[in-house]
Amino acid sequence: MRASGVGAVLAAGAALGVDRWSGSHTVSVPLYGETVALEAPGSPVVVGVGRQGDVLPGTRVLRSARSADELVEAERAWLDGSATWVLADDRWGRLARAALLDLRVLTVPGGEHVAGWSSSWRYVWPRDSSHAAAAFTATGHVDEARRIALFLADVQRDDGWFEARYRPDGSGPPDTRRRQLDGTGWAIWAASTAVSATPGNAGMTLAAALRPMVERGVDLVLGLTASGSRLPAPSPDYWEVPERRLTLGTVAPLVVGLHSAATVLRRLDLSAAAERATSAATSLGQVVAAAYGPQGYPRHLGADDPDAALAILAPPYVASAPPGLADAVARSEARMRRPAGGVAPGAGWTDDGISWTPETALLGLAHAGCGRSGDAYRVLGWLDDHRTGAGSFPEKVLWDGRPASVAPLGWTAALVLMTLARLRA
Repeated sequence: MRASGVGAVLAAGAALGVDRWSGSHTVSVPLYGETVALEAPGSPVVVGVGRQGDVLPGTRVLRSARSADELVEAERAWLDGSATWVLADDRWGRLARAALLDLRVLTVPGGEHVAGWSSSWRYVWPRDSSHAAAAFTATGHVDEARRIALFLADVQRDDGWFEARYRPDGSGPPDTRRRQLDGTGWAIWAASTAVSATPGNAGMTLAAALRPMVERGVDLVLGLTASGSRLPAPSPDYWEVPERRLTLGTVAPLVVGLHSAATVLRRLDLSAAAERATSAATSLGQVVAAAYGPQGYPRHLGADDPDAALAILAPPYVASAPPGLADAVARSEARMRRPAGGVAPGAGWTDDGISWTPETALLGLAHAGCGRSGDAYRVLGWLDDHRTGAGSFPEKVLWDGRPASVAPLGWTAALVLMTLARLRA
């Protein structure tokens, strides 16, 4: 769980085929906290660096918390309601429970899921929250997934777009970041995961509540892609930088969203609308494969810039990966790898020596979705080995293996759970 020494990291990098690292572009980023833990019911706080001993082992509860025994018992009871594979008494079961506790502690009292608890991350990103919903569903915690999907439905713009992020009270974005088209695809996907896991009349009721969000989103995507026959215009994606060219990270979630819309629409017996969404999803997927596939699924068409977003074209996001994707994932991982053994968001990312855990986890999920379980477990092992001293997933890992930036990061925890579900459920 603790980071390795510099020598061990460089040796591991050599074993993985990482080129010699000169250290000329290394950047030092602090770790903002070991984890987030409860000091009272509904009151999470950041645990300072080096203060992991303040947290009760295997929990996200402070030793000094008010009603600590009750808080620990509530955590255990909640974990006991998880899918069977989460409760396994082995390395991967323990990793799954740690990831679930990271997600749980980032779920604010009203049910909204924030990306992290440090101040700049204490917001709702549609992408991060949608992954949390999928992870909650995969682990048997469907109530949490429903609340996330309903929150996203409440904040969606009337034109079907989503802002880059939102205040957790739903009052709107906290800044002037540009809206992001990928959020529409992610939100529809979150809706489908929650609806598909909710049986009977409750599922019908949920689908009806989410129907306006899904229909607005589908109409937007159909309009921007001519019903799936062409690529949309550029938009910022998960890199959250201005883009003059379309990125794979924008268009891939739209394919996912269109496929997912059919799940919600069919639950309401809207078969014609569901077929329209499915047809457009199939068409847009073929357009993406024809445009990006021959180039190895880069970030930008006509460029040699591998990007973690190619993972979004693999299961479980879609039913099956397009031809050549598995090999493209392996090649991209090698190109994006950083000295500690993880990857940067893309080969074109700043050459600063930093591994990013969510993008590393994305590629692990893609390996699992493409049937390469050995590579998926390898990535999970790396993520496990680079948690903080309190057991949470940091956003970043420095060139020498030290965890850095915010911890826990919910997106990473969700991707770990989705990968484990794919491998072990």
